[in-house]
Amino acid sequence: MATHDVLVRGAGTVGLACALALARQGLSVAVLGAAAAAKAADVRAYALNPASVALLTLLKVWPALPADAKTAVFDMHIEGDAPGAELDFSAWSQGTEQLAWIVDAAELESALATAAHYAPHVTWVDAEVPAALQVLAEGKASATREALGVAMPFQRYGQRAVAARLLAERPHAGLARQWFRSPDVLALLPFDRPQAGHGYALVWSVPDARADELMALDDGAFEQALADATGGAAGPLRLAGPRAAWPLALARAERVAGPGWVLVGDAAHVVHPLAGQGLNLGLADAAALARTLAEREPWRVLGDEKLLARYARERAWPTRAMGHVTDALLQLFAAEQPLVKELRNRGLTLVNRLPPLKRFLTARALDT
Repeated sequence: MATHDVLVRGAGTVGLACALALARQGLSVAVLGAAAAAKAADVRAYALNPASVALLTLLKVWPALPADAKTAVFDMHIEGDAPGAELDFSAWSQGTEQLAWIVDAAELESALATAAHYAPHVTWVDAEVPAALQVLAEGKASATREALGVAMPFQRYGQRAVAARLLAERPHAGLARQWFRSPDVLALLPFDRPQAGHGYALVWSVPDARADELMALDDGAFEQALADATGGAAGPLRLAGPRAAWPLALARAERVAGPGWVLVGDAAHVVHPLAGQGLNLGLADAAALARTLAEREPWRVLGDEKLLARYARERAWPTRAMGHVTDALLQLFAAEQPLVKELRNRGLTLVNRLPPLKRFLTARALDT
């Protein structure tokens, strides 16, 4: 007999968002997994779209974040690997207050964990308990997904993301910068840590061999490599802490729902970080699952396979589309052939000259 309505396996960002969203409906939710401890050296930062911020606001987590742990992005400037190949987006032209928010990963996880500890219908457990529905939020290496026999083939990119926190002499002014080149993608995301108005979160996707080189450099040499890569566009940049790196891949589970279980977040899909949409997809999973369960017929049990298939259908297109888009962009900008390089750089320039197309592309990213 079920002792809880829902068992959430995993206490990361997406798992806790699911737990809080379902608990708001009065469902009894058990969370299996230890809350992440505060990590002073955690250099990860997330780019959140308005839909993700809306969910976190509904869960009363967004207002609880420290002011300097969330920084608005008002503009974005993208450069290709040829002179004049540029693309610009602005919140003003999109008719929104900001394009995105850059959020401290550790602070967000901490705020979610605190909210879950105080939520009246959420219980933390250290062992499996019976539940009508299991939400698998264990990450890309989910053991439960594997035990269910659900395949999730990985396409390894042979790349790693190198991340760090940076301190800039010039104010960032809410401008995100990104360079698409062969064979790397570099993003400078405006951030108010370690100093308000003068910080950046770096995400630099490079081939494995280059990642080894960058991680082995001393701070001064790394800062010089960064200056060379950005051409000094953001002014002098200094490291404000340690660097981290992790492997990059594309993956999508062959099934995301079955009788009594669903997959969410990285347990269901993994995409390249070049578009900054990984966590947005996971939080959209949480919102969609909560909506599906809230709209169920009174006679349907939570683990009903047909009910959960509705969630799977709703999430199929957004996750598949984002995977295709990020993979296509990566392959396009990794190509070395002169003709391909010319076409992709001309494409950037063309899009920049077509405001309706720019608005369409921005809207798709904001609504993921």
